[in-house]
Amino acid sequence: MINEVDESLRNLLKAEALSGTDVDVVLDAPTREWAARHSAPMIDMYLYDIREDLGRRQSGLLPQYDDEGRIEGHLSVPRFVKLSYLVTAWTQRPEDEHRLLTSVLWCLLENEVIPEERLTEPLRSKELPIGIVVAQPGKDDRKVSDVWTALGGDLKPSLDLVTTVRLDIGIMQEAARLVQAPMRLRTVGMEPEDNVEDEIKHLRHQEAAATAAPATPTNDHADAAVTKSGRSATKKVSGVTKQAK
Repeated sequence: MINEVDESLRNLLKAEALSGTDVDVVLDAPTREWAARHSAPMIDMYLYDIREDLGRRQSGLLPQYDDEGRIEGHLSVPRFVKLSYLVTAWTQRPEDEHRLLTSVLWCLLENEVIPEERLTEPLRSKELPIGIVVAQPGKDDRKVSDVWTALGGDLKPSLDLVTTVRLDIGIMQEAARLVQAPMRLRTVGMEPEDNVEDEIKHLRHQEAAATAAPATPTNDHADAAVTKSGRSATKKVSGVTKQAK
């Protein structure tokens, strides 16, 4: 992905900022040793910082649909990464360097995104364009002077170029398969050819009968109470019968 952005920016600068010149666009680290070895005019785009744009971080999953409109899975949300370049001009005279930087600055200001015709083929399939921010104040934790100190080079005029590119992680979670047949129930221990519905009715009938049946005494005291109660009831009935006669 990074190399594709590099090539797309080179295409943009060569076509619009450096058109008609023999100035090349390189990606080298502008160290003191490197500068001593090169004398031809050039624009250097040194990639010095790569970090995620946390302000555009999202969570969750994106549903993916098949040709019939059914969900076939869920895709992880994309991430956005910022690529920061240190853009410098290298010639024999400072006036020529300033002139080249002016052309580059105008080109980048006129294009808030990299034009589609300048993108490499893999980047053209992205749904979101690649944005361009140039000559903006840097954050406190990323000073240009610190970059030059780390490189061991001499501080010179430069442009801070930041592009934002979308990264599709591509982690796919497949959805459950579509149910193709009605649900079937089978009791444990039954053979597949048994009639499930008859068995369910039989079990329900047994449950209803058990619920309606009287409670069975479970100890001797309960038996004695039932016997005594039965005798009292018999005597009472006998007395009523005798008075009737």
